[in-house]
Amino acid sequence: MLAASGAVSARIDPASPSGAGIRPGRALVVRASRDSRVRTIAFGCLFALYSYIQPVGYRHAYPSLSDRLAFAHSFASNDALRLFYGYPYNALTISGYSAWRVGGTLTIFAAVWGVLAAVRALRAEEDAGRAELVLAGVLRRRTMYLSALAAIAIGMSILWLAELVGSVAGGLPTGGSAYFALATTSVVPVCVGVGAVASQLAPTRRVALQLASAVVGALFLLRVIADTASGAGWLRWLTPLGWAEELRPFAGAQPLVLLLPVLTSALLLAVAGRIAAGRDVGAGLIRVRDTAESNPRLLSSPAAQALRSDRGGLTVWLISVGGFAFILGMVSASISSAGISQSVRRELAKLGSGSIATPTGYLAFVFIFFILTVSLFVCAQIGAARREESEQRLETLLALPVSRSGWLGGRLLIAAGASGAISGVAGLLAWAGAASQGVSISLAHMLEAGANCIPVALLFLGIAALAHAAVPRASAGIAYAIVTVAFLWDLLGSILGVPKWVVELTPFQHVGLVPTQPFRVGAAAIMVAIGLLAAAAALAVFRRRDLIGE
Repeated sequence: MLAASGAVSARIDPASPSGAGIRPGRALVVRASRDSRVRTIAFGCLFALYSYIQPVGYRHAYPSLSDRLAFAHSFASNDALRLFYGYPYNALTISGYSAWRVGGTLTIFAAVWGVLAAVRALRAEEDAGRAELVLAGVLRRRTMYLSALAAIAIGMSILWLAELVGSVAGGLPTGGSAYFALATTSVVPVCVGVGAVASQLAPTRRVALQLASAVVGALFLLRVIADTASGAGWLRWLTPLGWAEELRPFAGAQPLVLLLPVLTSALLLAVAGRIAAGRDVGAGLIRVRDTAESNPRLLSSPAAQALRSDRGGLTVWLISVGGFAFILGMVSASISSAGISQSVRRELAKLGSGSIATPTGYLAFVFIFFILTVSLFVCAQIGAARREESEQRLETLLALPVSRSGWLGGRLLIAAGASGAISGVAGLLAWAGAASQGVSISLAHMLEAGANCIPVALLFLGIAALAHAAVPRASAGIAYAIVTVAFLWDLLGSILGVPKWVVELTPFQHVGLVPTQPFRVGAAAIMVAIGLLAAAAALAVFRRRDLIGE
């Protein structure tokens, strides 16, 4: 923390009339950008890669106009695909298809990036105590707030540039690609505003992240309802994800819609700035009850204490995943094989959409996304362990009769158990949603589909733990990057025409699409074994290294 204060103080211009001037603000921008570089680079690579592969894959899979007509006719009105990607305004062309598939996916990632960036810049600094040190000098709160926003704007520009480069490299026109990338990243400032307001309301970083994530989840749900429910299209105007669709890149652009995210983000950021200027540093408008009676439950061990502190977040994960699974189960009833030729099915599989011609096949395919979700969850759990160390709470804990292996092992057990619970809830509620619409599917098969998520999650849990033990500062970026790249390679690797053994390097390739395919016991056992070996190595490395702060 002293280093952070010194880095700023060293750049203060004594000759400046205000005592602070531009140079200290610039130092804060540089430091904030440097602190977020791993996350920004990871998201930038995702934006570039995904926006490149989708037009290339579509061009390869549907070379003729007749093929594209068949695809557009079969899937333009498919609620199951709209749920994931939004409304396809022009799926007949390469550029229109890219706007649908790339835009529908990357707007969600843009929203996530915006929330993470805002909470990290505006709340985590206070929780770590660095904001107080910086404000103890000559800097004002307004300077610190605007510097954080400037660093976020730089990161947003990087995402825009990454998507632009990927789209142009994929063969899309430059001008349209620039507008397309702008439409996608227009979600960012609104979600930054949501995260900024949550950071002022919440008493801690964790609560701020939960509040902002809940709002983003609600915005996504509005977009889903607008794109799938008859007569609900007007709801698209209530969410920035819907505004990104209404900008309509490559399908009759409506640039005036940009006024909505501009005005909304300006309002949210102004409100957050006003609150930040008047509240106590380190506190939020939502007060914590300091006089509450002590509750000794879940304090019997470090693992129990971690479960107690994270139970709010775990509840959010369970509700979010379960609710989405229920919706997917209901939507599966709209799936029909009518109008889908055998050639279109084969080509659709090359694009990573698997066999979705029946409700059961659709549910089997969408559980690939739940495998991704649970894998990201275990990465988040390792990230929570890293924060406990970087914020120096672990030092206090280890001063007690607590072993390092016991602490990290307990964290891993919690992550493994919670991932199993989330997977089970996904299977159960997907079955309930399908059954509510009259889809005939076995509960046992859907629970097996949920269990199918666990081996991959345990594999990535072990890898993330090893990264935490070996390179703690970069562990979050490494873990998320490995999961993301592995998932994208599974969806899109075959389109590139690379050898089969290269495509099969990703663990997602070795997952059976339950219930349409059998559970692959052998592959699951190998993944679990690798995860356990990586976890054992992580425990051995962690026992021998120094604790490392920010």
